[in-house]
Amino acid sequence: MAVIDANVLVLNSDYQPLNVCNVRRAVVLLTKQKATVIEQNGHIVTSERLSFASPSVIRLAYHIKRPRPVVKLTRREVLQRDDHTCQYCGRRGNDLTLDHVMPRHRGGQHTWENVVAACRPCNHRKGGRTLAESKMVLLRPPRRPPATPTYLYASYVRGGELAWAKFIGLEEAAS
Repeated sequence: MAVIDANVLVLNSDYQPLNVCNVRRAVVLLTKQKATVIEQNGHIVTSERLSFASPSVIRLAYHIKRPRPVVKLTRREVLQRDDHTCQYCGRRGNDLTLDHVMPRHRGGQHTWENVVAACRPCNHRKGGRTLAESKMVLLRPPRRPPATPTYLYASYVRGGELAWAKFIGLEEAAS
């Protein structure tokens, strides 16, 4: 990945995480003096006239009021919530499917509380039946994941953005 495409954590003026952008967008905010650098990632960004350290975390100069974030129901988010683990047998992997606990053709909805990750053999074994009919048990009941900064941005920290941990609340959780 090029330096200009690296991830940058954008903080509100009160240091609350807002979103993630790339270095190119962060540089625009910095040159227009709409943000300040809090952490750097050790690389250098150069242009014809400017050369400076690449940011890893920036803080906006003004406060943005926005609605509380909501985690969307997608396959990727369900797999993340279930930690890439089949909720019937406990097998881990990336080739998991989604299973509706109460089958859709029997009135089950496509909601967080009705969708789980399942390996192909377990999904096939359960088929279009309920848990009781298939004599299967869930490892843990499905629920909507919290839209906290820790949940939303922890995958970036696991991916190598260690400087972000203190801004999303991971250091307090580790202590």
